[in-house]
Order: sequence, then C-alpha cells, then structure tokens
Amino acid sequence: MKILVLNWQDIKNPLGGGAEVHLHEIFKRIAVQGHAVTLFCCSFAGAKREEWVDGIRVLRQGHRSLFNFLVAPRYRWQFRHEQYDVVVDDINKIPFYSPLYVKEPLVGIVHHFFGKSIFLEASLPAATYVAASEKLAARVYRNTPLAVVSESTRQELIELGFSADKMFIVPNCVDHSSYRPAEQPESARLIVGHLGRLKKYKSVDHLLRAFQIVSQEVPEARLVIIGEGNHRSELERLARALRLSDVVQFTGYLTKEETVRQLHQMSLAVSCSIKEGWGLTVIEANACGVPVIASDVPGLRDSVVDEKTGLLYEYGNIEQLAQKILLLLRDEHLRTRLRNEAITWAQSFDWNESAKKMIDLMEWARTSKG
Repeated sequence: MKILVLNWQDIKNPLGGGAEVHLHEIFKRIAVQGHAVTLFCCSFAGAKREEWVDGIRVLRQGHRSLFNFLVAPRYRWQFRHEQYDVVVDDINKIPFYSPLYVKEPLVGIVHHFFGKSIFLEASLPAATYVAASEKLAARVYRNTPLAVVSESTRQELIELGFSADKMFIVPNCVDHSSYRPAEQPESARLIVGHLGRLKKYKSVDHLLRAFQIVSQEVPEARLVIIGEGNHRSELERLARALRLSDVVQFTGYLTKEETVRQLHQMSLAVSCSIKEGWGLTVIEANACGVPVIASDVPGLRDSVVDEKTGLLYEYGNIEQLAQKILLLLRDEHLRTRLRNEAITWAQSFDWNESAKKMIDLMEWARTSKG
C-alpha cells in the first residue's frame, strides 16, 4: 500500500509525546514490510523539510501553532495527485477534519479527547477553541474507521456519538529490545520515579505534595522526575517551597537508553494524570520491572491492573497517594509480586502486533470504501 499519514509532529520533534511514539513504532514496522509511508507534519527549529526516518518519508511544513491550516491546502495541491491507497489521520489536539476533503479511504487514530481537562492545560481562549474543535470533530469523524488505543477511549468516543462498529483497539506497546528488566540494586528500594512530559494535566504537583508526606515518614526516599515540559519551572518552584530540593531530582529530557538506566534504579513509578488515552510510560516502566501507582482515570485504569501490576488511587487524593507510595516502599513482598506481574503484563504488548492490526484496519477501510 501507498500510505499518507497526517500528524502534528514526528518522532524527532522535541515536543512529541506518546502519540508520536505510537505512530512511529507502528508505521516504521509497516514500512519495513514494503509499504510506502509518507508522514506530513509541522516543522521545528533545525529540522529538515524532507528526510527519511526509519523507512518513513517525513515531510515538514510550517509552525506548530498554525499547522492545522496547512494540511488541507497541501493535500489539494500535492497529495491528492500522488495516488495514495489510504490516508491515516492521527486525531489529536486540534483536528484536521480530513473527512471533509480527503477522497481516498481514510482511517483515524485517537488516543483521547481532552474534553474538560484542556481547561487545566491551556489559557481560556485556547482551551475554548480546542473544546469547540473536539465537538465538531465528533460530527465530522463520526463514521470514519478508527484505531483507538484503549477501551476507555473507545467508550468515550461511543458516548460522543462515534460508530462503535468502526472502532478497533490498536494499543500502545513497548520496545522490548530496549525496555527490559534488570537486577535492581539495594539502593533502588527507596527510589520513586515519574516519567513523561511535564504538562499541567499530568498533575505532577500532586506527586510532589504526596512525596512531602512520604519524605517525613521515610527520609531516605528519593523522587526522580524524568521529562521536560512547560510546567517544569513551576514544579521546581513548588519542590523548593515544599522543602524537597534535597530529595527530588528533575532530570530533564533523557534518551531512551538513559531512561531505561534510571528505571532500573527505581522501586516504583507514579502517574498522576487527570486523563490519558492509555499510559505508554506505564507499560515501559512495567517492562523494566517497575510497578506503577496511577490515578484511577480513563487510560491509566486500562494500563494498570489494580493490585496486580500496580495500584490505583483516587485522582486528587494526595493522602491516599502518599499512603500507597509508603505501602510499596515498606512492603518488599508486595513490591516483588507486583514487579513480576508487571513484567508479564508488559510482555503482552508488542508493536509488531499493533502494526498488524493497523494494516488490517487500513485494508478493511479500503475494502469498505470500494
């Protein structure tokens, strides 16, 4: 197949996240199988306008803030003449509304809609714009075949009026050649971690407030926060205000290899988001033998099997989060049981299987269109 993929960012973009990992891991495998894959996305400082990345032809244009206005014109003057067999629209942030102009068979990918959570992340005008865009998307994409990353996302879209019989779960997975368990040093017993972009909706401030309680009970405990984002400076100020500077480390952005080395030093990780599509960093931590404590919200309740691969807590309940962290720090038997179950759970998520599901969905969309 000749495949055109539309997304805001590519895997090399420093602002990329789980959506870009999902897209890249799947489509680089599809490209290896002989399919021709072109990705159209926004540019960034120092980026090439065109390059090949892991077998994917990447075309970049324009700034991130205006990229959605460039997709339809570029399609009309170039892409519609290039005879693609299928177009894939990764629907996140502000949609491209591709069903209104794309003539080829179309498949959408949805991680989650922001819904009300966008008002925690963006200014009121921007949040209102995104919320209105998502409402319109529910009408425009309603009958488009969709790949969704979790059952929570599937149920969310059904409630918004999307066609249930055109949705297929294509989960986030893990690169098992990189993320794998290792023997943990004794020092790992008291290290808690957080992985992911430092965005407001990730609620890392909840973890800092909970860790203040943890630190009073277990002064030797340490917190390592891995990732970069526009909320970092505010979180660093909060850590200082809570007098946690000596026990909290902000690493900034780390490579995959550096992240794995950090994971091998942890006894547990925490994810506090108000909402996720799935929980890619959860499965990556699990694959390294790290159980995860996560908020009981859509997406995270899919990726964490409560009391089996990790623990769930009520979102926003700082005391409950602190007590669950303390429980795992103190109970080595429970921690070991969760670690073993987490490793087994992570092994069931393979990018090769997700790539196969995506190929099947694209073929189905082509057949249905015809």
